[in-house]
Amino acid sequence: MSFDWRLFGRASAHPLRWLTIVVFGVTCLAGMGVTGLVHAQMIVGHRGASEDAPENTVAAFQLAWEQQADGIEGDFYLASDSEIVCIHDKTTRRTTAQDVNVESSTLAELRELDAGNWKGAKWNGERIPTFADVMATVPEGRTFVIELKSDVRIVEPLKRELDRIDHSKIKLLIIAFDEANVKACKERMPDVEVHWLTSFKQVEKGGSWSPTPEQIADTVRRSGADGVGMKGMVDLIDQPFIDRLLAGGCSTFHVWTIDSPDEAKYYANLGAVGITTNRPAVIRDALKAIP
Repeated sequence: MSFDWRLFGRASAHPLRWLTIVVFGVTCLAGMGVTGLVHAQMIVGHRGASEDAPENTVAAFQLAWEQQADGIEGDFYLASDSEIVCIHDKTTRRTTAQDVNVESSTLAELRELDAGNWKGAKWNGERIPTFADVMATVPEGRTFVIELKSDVRIVEPLKRELDRIDHSKIKLLIIAFDEANVKACKERMPDVEVHWLTSFKQVEKGGSWSPTPEQIADTVRRSGADGVGMKGMVDLIDQPFIDRLLAGGCSTFHVWTIDSPDEAKYYANLGAVGITTNRPAVIRDALKAIP
């Protein structure tokens, strides 16, 4: 079973529709033999189960599935030979023993690096995976969240990857800070869901924060995005903030990176369709406890 983030986003603004969807969903799952509390929020393993395993490695993604994550999120760069590789930073310095520029290196060169040892000896030998390596871990019915770190040049190679791999039984979500990437993905892959990403900055000390809900909604509309992923800030993102976002026409949002059970519950109650976390098992248990 896969989840449509947009469905939950639209329903969250209409309590009666939301109740109908939840009751219908629970009834269907019960008929399939699935019991227990069903949480509406997608729980996404941030770079895998990265609190426990080396981020953006096959081991971290597999562990996220073991921790019953609904989805995984990986970061992807375009290597110099047009291969798509999974790593967060522009260089390998933080997560390997060498300082190598990712986009200036070939896949073969990057494969020589140990991407696990920094997290502990038990992870020795973990390599920087390819896009296909990560996608191969995704079980049927789960979600693969693809964050694009390179510029718009990565979009065509990504489309080629998706065209040659059967992904009909999983859910895809592309996310990017770069508005040009969002636009290009929606133009080239209109059937794939895409969210624009944003963090927040204070215009001046003690002043207002940017972007505003209205600015977010404008960017989502202008880029053709299906929703927005926002950096979690409980002092900023409150019900009035979400009301303004909805009024601007953006009805679907997810938040990152949420490792506090209390914060996860807070965003769930605000209507977030997804919660990205380094601790999938902990956050899953927290959301199960919501009455």
